[in-house]
Amino acid sequence: MTASQRREQLVAVSRGLFAEKGFEGTSVEEIAARAGVSKPVVYEHFGGKEGIYAVVVDREVQALTGALTGALSAGGHPKVLLERTALALLTYIEASEDGFRILVRDSPVAQATGTFSSLIGDVATQVEHLLADQFERRGLNANSSPLYAQMLVGMVALTGQYWLDAKRPKKADVAAHLVNLAWNGLSGLELKPALTKHARD
Repeated sequence: MTASQRREQLVAVSRGLFAEKGFEGTSVEEIAARAGVSKPVVYEHFGGKEGIYAVVVDREVQALTGALTGALSAGGHPKVLLERTALALLTYIEASEDGFRILVRDSPVAQATGTFSSLIGDVATQVEHLLADQFERRGLNANSSPLYAQMLVGMVALTGQYWLDAKRPKKADVAAHLVNLAWNGLSGLELKPALTKHARD
């Protein structure tokens, strides 16, 4: 193998192990054994487990960011944007199960290189601008748009985690149900929502 081919092999092997066992549960020994190389080869290419993990996470973040940004930047009616974004996330999960499992795990290295929650936060910031515009058009308080953006994106992300294991219903149906709840809920927003007296008692 050339050096670049060996690196790609080690990344692929490590990606599978990290998805299966997490960062803490994976060792350099396992990576080397599964790749059929000695431990020094792993250290030579990546400096250790942290280095190879950072590469894996960075690639997944780029892939998911590209998919979601593409969906959000396509333009069109806000409901269509919501549909595209939900479908883009579910498509990524479907095509990259191992990558998604890695992104949603907690690890010290992930926090240093870009966690799923920070990635979702970035997407929520983009959604926030779309919501602020819609809130103003409907006479709602645009200052609330950051909170609603977090709710919307979080709902899609958590549903994606559930769907990854459940594998049903079909992807398009999941996206349609997500948008049904999100869009119809947004279309009936109250100007000044408040809890009922009974809920506060």
